[in-house]
Amino acid sequence: MVRSTRTLLRRLAVIGLAGAVAISLAACAESQRGAGGKGGTLVFGAAGAPKNFDPIFNDDGEAFRVARQLYDTLVMYKPGTADLQPGLAEQWSSSGDGKAWTFNLRKGVKFADGTPMNAAAVCFNFDRWFKMKGAAAQSQMIYYGDVFEGFEKNETSGTGDPVYKSCTANNELTAVIQLSKYKGAFPGAFGLTAFSISSPDALKKYDADKLVKSGDSFTYSEYANLHPTGTGAFKLEKYDKALGTVTLVRNDDYWGEKAKLDKLIFKIIPDEAARKDELRAKTIQGYDFPSPTDYNALEKDNFNVLIRPAFNILYLGINEKNVPQLKDIRVRQAIAYGVNRQQLVQTKLPKGAEVATQFMPKTVDGYAEDVQKYDFNPEKAKQLLKDAGAEGISLNFYYPTEVTRPYMPNPQEIATVIKTDLENLGFKINLVAKPFTGGYKDDIQQLGKHDLHLLGWTGDFNDPSNFVGTFFGRAKPEFGFDDNGLFSAMANADSTVDPKEHKAAWQQINRDVMSKYLPAVPVSHSPPGIVVAQNVKGLKPSPLTDERFNTVSVN
Repeated sequence: MVRSTRTLLRRLAVIGLAGAVAISLAACAESQRGAGGKGGTLVFGAAGAPKNFDPIFNDDGEAFRVARQLYDTLVMYKPGTADLQPGLAEQWSSSGDGKAWTFNLRKGVKFADGTPMNAAAVCFNFDRWFKMKGAAAQSQMIYYGDVFEGFEKNETSGTGDPVYKSCTANNELTAVIQLSKYKGAFPGAFGLTAFSISSPDALKKYDADKLVKSGDSFTYSEYANLHPTGTGAFKLEKYDKALGTVTLVRNDDYWGEKAKLDKLIFKIIPDEAARKDELRAKTIQGYDFPSPTDYNALEKDNFNVLIRPAFNILYLGINEKNVPQLKDIRVRQAIAYGVNRQQLVQTKLPKGAEVATQFMPKTVDGYAEDVQKYDFNPEKAKQLLKDAGAEGISLNFYYPTEVTRPYMPNPQEIATVIKTDLENLGFKINLVAKPFTGGYKDDIQQLGKHDLHLLGWTGDFNDPSNFVGTFFGRAKPEFGFDDNGLFSAMANADSTVDPKEHKAAWQQINRDVMSKYLPAVPVSHSPPGIVVAQNVKGLKPSPLTDERFNTVSVN
C-alpha cells in the first residue's frame, strides 16, 4: 500500500392530527421513560416526509435522517465532525493509484432480518447499484450518478463511463472494490448515507429494484416503502402516512453502542411555527432547523439550541435552456450583481451566516480567495441587462414548500426577497411554489421546467468534488448548460492524486466557474441549529447533519 489511509484522512479533515394524536405521543414518551435516562420514547419533529426508505433512491435530508438510524456504511463520520472513523469496516486501505480499496469488515454483524453482514453482502450492494436497470431507477440514484458517474448499461441522460468496476469477496470479512480511476471523493464517499449496506435477502425478497414512473411521479418497491433492512441501531416498526409518523424501535442486536431509547418517532410537521408550538406543548421533544429569529426565545424557554458548524451552500440556480437570454453571461452576472445577498444574510439567515463567494465553504480544500466577486450593484446590473438586450424579460422562479433545509430556513421568505431585488432591475418574476418531495426536485433536477430556483447542499466530505463538482461536473437539466471544457477540467482535477496539485486544480476551477461560466449565484453559508428539550441528552450536532440517535436519552 503505497498511499496510506492517513494521507487521505488529512485531506478529509473538516472544519462538517396535532391534538389527540400529539398528546398520545407525548404520553407515550412519558410513560415509557426508564430510569437513568434509558428507555422511553423520543418524538422528534421532522420538516418533511421521507420519499422512501431505500437510501440509494434518496438525496434529501428527511429521508436520510431516518435512514441513518436504520443502516450503516463501510466508513462513518466521527460524531460532531466530518472526520472518518470505522463503520462496517474496521479498517480500509487503498492501492497507490487509488483504484483498489480493501475493506476489512467487522465480525459478527447481522442485518435486522438476522442474516449476516459479510463481504458477499457488501459486494451484492455495490453490484446492485452498478447493474441497476431502467431509466426511472437510474434517474433517482442521484448520489450514485454523481460519485460513480455511470452504470453497467446507462439508460438515462447525464451518465458516462462508470467509475466502479467490480467488488470481490476475498474471504468472509474482506471486500475489495476496484475503480476505473482515482477520485478525490474516496474514501469519504464510502460513508455517504446513499451507499448504506442493505440485506441482500431482503432486497431480493421485497423486489427492491422495482421502480415505476407514472408522469412525473415514482412508485417505489415494497422494500423501499415497508421493509428497509440494514444493520443500524434502530429498526422500522411502522410508517403511518395518515398520522404522519415514522416509528422506529431499538435494534437489540446492533453491533455498536445500543440505543438508549425504546422507540424513536419522527413526526412530520412541515410548518416550522407548528413545530415550535408542539415543542412548547411538549408533544415533541425536539426539531431541526428552528428559525434563527426564534433562537433567543427558545433558549429563554429553557430549550437547548445546538448550533452546527456551517458546511453548506445556498444558491440561486439559473437554467439556461428555456429563456435564450439566460445563455448570455452578462444576464447571469446582472442577476448576481442585482441580489442584495448581504442584506438577505443579515435579515433571513442564522447568526454567523456568511455571503458565499463561490460554491463551497472556506474549510474545503480548493477554496480560492481570489475568485471574481459580485457585490450588490444594481446600477451595474441594469447596464449589463441593457448591453445584453435583456431588459424586462419574464422568468419563472421556483422555490420549495413543506421543507426547511440547513441552508434555507424559510424558502418562501428568501424567494420573496430575491424576487423584489430582481424586479427592481426590471425582470418580471413569476414565483412558482411546489412541495419539496412532491414534485419540486423532479421539476428542477429531472425536467428543468424552471428558469430560476432555490436549492443548496450540505457537504458530505471535504473535497471540492462534493460541492462544485456535484453541481457542475456534468450536464444537468437543473442548469441547462453543456460545456465539455469545464466538465473535462473537473474530471482531471478529481483524478489528480497529488494533494497539492489536486487543490490547485480545483482552485482554478472555482475561479473559472465564477468568471467564465456563472451557472448559478452562490448566496450563503449558514450554521444551522437543532433544538431539543432540556431532558433530551446525548444528541451530538453534526456539520453534515449526520446525527445518530442511539446516543440520545430522555431523562
